[in-house]
Amino acid sequence: MVIREPGAEPRVAGMKEVAAAAGVSLGTVSNVLNRPDRVSPATRARVEAAMAELRFVRNESARQLRAGRSRVLAYVMLDGSNPFFTDVAAGMEDAADAADLSLFLCNSAHQPSREAAYLGRLEQQRVQGVLITPVDPDEPLLGEIARRGTPVVVVDRTPEGTTHCSVAVDDVYGGEIAVRHLVEQGHDRIAFIGNHTTVGQVRDRRLGALRALEAAGLGPDHLVDLTTSALTVADGRGAGERLAGLPASVRPTAAFCANDLVALGLLQTCANLRMSVPDDLAIVGYDDIEFAAAAAVPLTSVRQPRRRLGRTAVELLLAETTETGHEHRKVVFTPELVVRASTLR
Repeated sequence: MVIREPGAEPRVAGMKEVAAAAGVSLGTVSNVLNRPDRVSPATRARVEAAMAELRFVRNESARQLRAGRSRVLAYVMLDGSNPFFTDVAAGMEDAADAADLSLFLCNSAHQPSREAAYLGRLEQQRVQGVLITPVDPDEPLLGEIARRGTPVVVVDRTPEGTTHCSVAVDDVYGGEIAVRHLVEQGHDRIAFIGNHTTVGQVRDRRLGALRALEAAGLGPDHLVDLTTSALTVADGRGAGERLAGLPASVRPTAAFCANDLVALGLLQTCANLRMSVPDDLAIVGYDDIEFAAAAAVPLTSVRQPRRRLGRTAVELLLAETTETGHEHRKVVFTPELVVRASTLR
């Protein structure tokens, strides 16, 4: 019900109106909202009926203002267009929902200034905690926010020191198992496609690739770098065109892509150029997003436990907000290789 007073703008019913309609005190209405076990079933039913009749909507923001902290978590993701991060966010939402919390999603789009702006707004909103896949895991602003009282959990990164809890995947091992598989398939000249000079996880995946080659008795010159500016389908298509333009004598027979989007773009170029996958070029991706298995040639990929990453990040954050003497933890998951048609001859 909308309350209309002469000469005033209409307003929604508040707790006073509910109390008057139910014939109870304001404190009883408050108990129904916050401590229902303290109210008899009959009185609680009468108050709830009045709320329904008046179309009362609880003012959650006012309650949070009194408490000094909201019941909202926020995830500042690195790239909202990448299904990997939306899958991680889905895991966060599962855990937040189980704790009766809301989850805000923010997309920094790899932009430090945009990331900083979001962090400032979230701190002002007194969110219960921030989950973030940062552009730079050692960004000083993250430590400053934590010292001012807003817990921060770093996701898909492992920062230096013990300022924050973090959850990540062993990307060095992921790169190692990807290239070991290609070597076992008979490939000794392998392209690495990604922006390893700017993204820490990609750098680790490349390091793992080099370790796999070394273990097979192959030098670093057997890894051909095709560096990209980003990790998108378009970058994969462009890398595929560069790879196809190499002389046949030095052209790699396999490619390890830094993520599945790049691998899918590479797969598109192969189809356009009539290159057979895996006969002309074997392809391994990374992340094992849903589209990997659904590609025209199902994609071999290194699987990360995406939803589990998200759930664990929220669990770490909630532990920090409730535990006395909390100690920051770094959780690292082990990836696994999912072999499909893109590498099997």
